[in-house]
Amino acid sequence: MRPIASLSLALLLACADTTAADEPLSPYQWQQAQKVAFEKSEKVYADALKRDGLLAQYAAMRDAYRADKDRAFRIVFGQYLSWYQSFVGDYAGAHDSYSIRQLPSQDDAASPLSGGQVAKPALEAIATLAKGRKAIFLNEAHNVPLTRTLTVELLSKLRADGYTHFAAETLYSTDTDLAKRGYPTAKTGFYTMEPICAEMVRTALKLGFKVVAYESEREGNGDIREYDQAKNLYERVFKNDPTARVVVNAGYAHIQENGKYLGGRSMAQHFTRLSGIDPLTVEQTMMMEHPPGTESHPFYLAAIAQLHPTAPIVFENAKGEPWTLKPKAYDVSVVFPPAPQGEERPAWADLGGLRQAYFVAGDFCQKQFPCLVEARYADEGDDAIPADRLVLDPINAINRVNDKVIQGQIEVHGNLYLRPGRYRITGVDRENHSLARKDVTIGSGGATAPAAGTRAGKGG
Repeated sequence: MRPIASLSLALLLACADTTAADEPLSPYQWQQAQKVAFEKSEKVYADALKRDGLLAQYAAMRDAYRADKDRAFRIVFGQYLSWYQSFVGDYAGAHDSYSIRQLPSQDDAASPLSGGQVAKPALEAIATLAKGRKAIFLNEAHNVPLTRTLTVELLSKLRADGYTHFAAETLYSTDTDLAKRGYPTAKTGFYTMEPICAEMVRTALKLGFKVVAYESEREGNGDIREYDQAKNLYERVFKNDPTARVVVNAGYAHIQENGKYLGGRSMAQHFTRLSGIDPLTVEQTMMMEHPPGTESHPFYLAAIAQLHPTAPIVFENAKGEPWTLKPKAYDVSVVFPPAPQGEERPAWADLGGLRQAYFVAGDFCQKQFPCLVEARYADEGDDAIPADRLVLDPINAINRVNDKVIQGQIEVHGNLYLRPGRYRITGVDRENHSLARKDVTIGSGGATAPAAGTRAGKGG
């Protein structure tokens, strides 16, 4: 599986350059080192894809990353690894492996704490801002599923308001059975391999949205890809249905409304020129916590320190006009609260309370590690992307502060996050051999039929 046109060397280099300030090489030498790292990364990635099963692919990539200390390789390949860490549910690890610094910039607005701005729950405020619009574009950091959680929660409100279509980056147009089947599989897209992204598509289908694949199918990146995405979006949504209203999920600056992007225009800029529609653009990748060793924006740090939010917020002035960090590029910025310290899997995976934590202990996998644990909806096929998944692995667990060492052994466990309903929970080893399977029912108050080796409710 590969992302369509996502492995752009130009984009990877642009992101990687932001972390190379202390590299003792000339700019040209550093750029050449990154090109070599990109070629090496492609080879490691291609070799990993030959392995049988997601766990084996992830483990091969993780091992290659750990074994190679070259700075350029770790910066470039860190993005590849981070995608797969998100796929297997290691959300903290995914963010640690790849993060873009969010430094102050001359095009920043004044701090929302400087006066006249009031914090509002993002879920309600954005739903209100979207009323009467033809399109709402929400961006995400592809390896940080936190930036998908608000979109999942928003979908029901937007559908109730009359939005008709949902479109997401790197969905494959070749999956013509998606609507009939009702759930994503490995053939549906690239980022939908991550369970929250899959839940976003699954939720849209269940709510009655027409799900649209708008990814470019031409060779090339930069302006070629951006124009093709916009053209596909316009033609597949509005050309035959001028009354349509669309929710669009895209990565990073694909949704910026002004300025150059990769030497040309962004998808959103092309879309507006083609359609005449001004979308509501919701920026979700800048005002969030960044891993140790990278920088969070000082406005973010100040807002968190002063307000201590427990759910995503936005800022509005007395006229109800939203605050945005980048006034020339986006309409509104979302501020995400940080995950509490020491959590092995962040509680934001509960999707604002839509899902509950379900504790899984190591003996579910017969104490054979690493073990990939997956929970699929009972009425979906074995080809479905799981509702959630995690890896139980004592090698990783030994570095976690909250794990207990008992008689020289690590207590391996984790939480799955599941909506109320019926599931089958499975475990496989690195060779993709089955280790365990159990049917469970998650009620409104927790699990009513816990899997062997697991207990219901929140676990530490």
